[in-house]
Amino acid sequence: MFPFFLNPLLLAVILFVVIAVWNSFRVLREYERAIIFRFGRIARAILNLGGDGNGPGLILLIPFIDKMVSVDLRIVTMDVPTQDVITKDNVPVKVNAVVYFRVLNPEDAIIKIADFYVATSQIAQTTLRSTVGQHELDDLLSNRDKINQQLQIVIDEQTDSWGIKVSAVEVKDVEIPQGMQRAMARQAEAERERRAKIIAAEGEFQASEKLTQAAKIISAHPEALQLRYLQTLLEISTEGKTTIVFPIPLDIIRGMMK
Repeated sequence: MFPFFLNPLLLAVILFVVIAVWNSFRVLREYERAIIFRFGRIARAILNLGGDGNGPGLILLIPFIDKMVSVDLRIVTMDVPTQDVITKDNVPVKVNAVVYFRVLNPEDAIIKIADFYVATSQIAQTTLRSTVGQHELDDLLSNRDKINQQLQIVIDEQTDSWGIKVSAVEVKDVEIPQGMQRAMARQAEAERERRAKIIAAEGEFQASEKLTQAAKIISAHPEALQLRYLQTLLEISTEGKTTIVFPIPLDIIRGMMK
């Protein structure tokens, strides 16, 4: 009975050791780093082949003692949910954005904050509301690059202690109430009409200046008026109309009046 009992027990022990050793090996990719906790303290891997420190490469852990947490160093694209904001000129708008960030210090990202992704998202939401609320609607629509830069600086300052680097923040959509959209459309239409009237008035003014200059030239040279009269007759004769009105020169009228 003893040999038969020993064989299954030995097989179980061997199988247990094999599984433990197999689970002790970890492979980290080029964009990953490992944070190893040994009895609650940060430690280095026993063996790291092909990498520096705790990654990347093949890592050997102490079974049942080492606990590993892997951190992705790639740039993360995070959508900021739509926020209800009241601008500086008391206009309610809905704004959303996108944040680009990456982990620079894996140890700080794991030790100093419980969940750096959720924390960065919350910081981005509150900063978006406070920053947009400091600007007027026209500034929000026309100077979006300035607001994006301001958001990036503020969020990056708050996440720097966590080992997080915010590289860019972009405001995506600004939703304006329907009544405000209609008012802005009427304002834009009135602005276009104003510009059209100004352009037409400038054209009339320039034309009147040219006509004044032409009148001065003709008054200084009476023969120019006769040439203009003959040219007008030539233009009328080429139109092919049945009724032709001949303009009477002013000199003839003056002679009749005398």
